[in-house]
Amino acid sequence: MSKLPKIMGILNVTPDSFADGGRFDSVSRAVERAHEMVGEGADIIDIGGESTRPGADVVEEAQELARVIPVIEALGDIDAEISIDTRRPAVARAAIAVGASIWNDVTALEFDENSPDAAAELSCKIILMHMRGNPETMQDNPHYKHVVTEVISYLKGRVDIAVKAGVKRENIIIDPGIGFGKRLVDNLDLLQHLDDFHKLGCPILLGTSRKSFIGNIDSSAVDERLGGSIASALWGASMGASILRIHDVKETVQAVSIWRAIGECGRDK
Repeated sequence: MSKLPKIMGILNVTPDSFADGGRFDSVSRAVERAHEMVGEGADIIDIGGESTRPGADVVEEAQELARVIPVIEALGDIDAEISIDTRRPAVARAAIAVGASIWNDVTALEFDENSPDAAAELSCKIILMHMRGNPETMQDNPHYKHVVTEVISYLKGRVDIAVKAGVKRENIIIDPGIGFGKRLVDNLDLLQHLDDFHKLGCPILLGTSRKSFIGNIDSSAVDERLGGSIASALWGASMGASILRIHDVKETVQAVSIWRAIGECGRDK
């Protein structure tokens, strides 16, 4: 059976994120939610101050910093790793300086030409995600000939660039970017062949929580996608994903625990 994945709880301190925008956009509410998720079993809290949902507008760097840094500072005693979800190296630097230990970059260090060097200097864990285009345009008729091959090739190239800049390979985590510049068929193909990504030699993060591909299958609204989120998370776990990035921590932790118990039943008999 695959190793139990770590649970990354999503904490968007934004007014416009697709699933929880505006719910945690004050420091007190964000801190309360972070502690709640840790109590529910989260190993990592992923804090983002700029929405990267399809069609999202760019947030100014100063505004992004003002949203995330006070929250990270207030979580200094939390019993979990802190991840900063940002495209900007300046925001990553500031977040790492006050307690974050992971840089989650949806642009795989492409947004800023200084990002690879910054990642090397920070010497923290780096999540490199695949995205076709940018949040403003990524769902404008995306097309692939062989999506799995193309995404693997892209991530291999970004891993190579990061390592060349001085990032330690053991610090790199890869993310196929479900829902980022993909059609339904592309997302399902990537999930079906998720284990192919192990050939890159990096841990895999999978983020499917509440995403639109679930609604594209059953017409469910964002707040009606718990079942689909858990089903896809368990699929990812069975394919060897090392981290599951999710909104619904308590329910997913329970599901993963039962999945593990079933898989381990009878091993020691």
